[in-house]
Amino acid sequence: MTQAEATPPTGKRVLLAKPRGYCAGVDRAVQTVEEALRLYGAPIYVRKEIVHNKHVVRTLEAEGAIFVEENEEVPEGATVIFSAHGVAPEVYEQARARSLKAIDATCPLVTKVHQEAKRFAAEDYDILLIGHEGHEEVIGTAGEAPEHIQLVDGPDGADKVTVRDPSKVVWLSQTTLSVDETLETVARLKTRLPLLQSPPSDDICYATSNRQHVVKEIAPECDVVLVVGSRNSSNSVRLVEVALDAGARAGHLVDFATEIDDAWLEGARTVGLTSGASVPDELVQDVLAHLAARGFADVEEVVTANERLTFSLPQELKRDMKAAAAAARA
Repeated sequence: MTQAEATPPTGKRVLLAKPRGYCAGVDRAVQTVEEALRLYGAPIYVRKEIVHNKHVVRTLEAEGAIFVEENEEVPEGATVIFSAHGVAPEVYEQARARSLKAIDATCPLVTKVHQEAKRFAAEDYDILLIGHEGHEEVIGTAGEAPEHIQLVDGPDGADKVTVRDPSKVVWLSQTTLSVDETLETVARLKTRLPLLQSPPSDDICYATSNRQHVVKEIAPECDVVLVVGSRNSSNSVRLVEVALDAGARAGHLVDFATEIDDAWLEGARTVGLTSGASVPDELVQDVLAHLAARGFADVEEVVTANERLTFSLPQELKRDMKAAAAAARA
């Protein structure tokens, strides 16, 4: 008899979202720190959190990574890794001035938005950057062309926009936003700026869109949706909002299973479970075990997309890894 057959049915179930958890950009960024520690040895300095997840940061700290806020905190000549969220050009200049060995772990999908910003600025467009004020990704993108970029923080921000030439304006966006809210913001902008141009391809990343889509699928059936993720993770916070907008009766964001309040589960028959793009799946498995111990042993995985995208490691790191491997063979 299997464990599932031995467990008496309780009528309680978990709808487990897929895709969930790590995206290609996060996987690449975390791997970059791990490989750098192996190759160069500890300590390795990381500017800002490599990804927005408490568990990941703590794990890498235990392995010898030192997280700093600015380049000034990194000893001259040391190795520094720039986070997945991207940095402004001035950060590279600061690193050069301190003779730092900089490894750029910016997600390639964020780099794409940076390139768009530079191109439209070179063509003298006004650029409306849809995103959250103070988010690292927004700071990095805006730093590419500060004299051309103005931030639009949500639909209400659309009413405050002023441009030089209404026929020469384009919108770009932070990659981790709510798809629906971004479309609403663009619609509001277009009522004032009918000639507003769109980016050549969608700026909101595939992983953000996919995770929101599957949550929309399961939310109407859920008494409560649990999202595993950290509070400074934009895409994780958005997942709770999307779940509530899509019909979930309640939604909560937790870093760890231990943060789940049993009162949230009282009277619930169906719990939805997902995780943000910077969350390792072991944390989701911990939540599943926590729920199973409270009668939610029936788990149904709901799949709306299969993600196969991967990104290669930063060139500067790959080059050093190749040189080290050649030296070891010699």
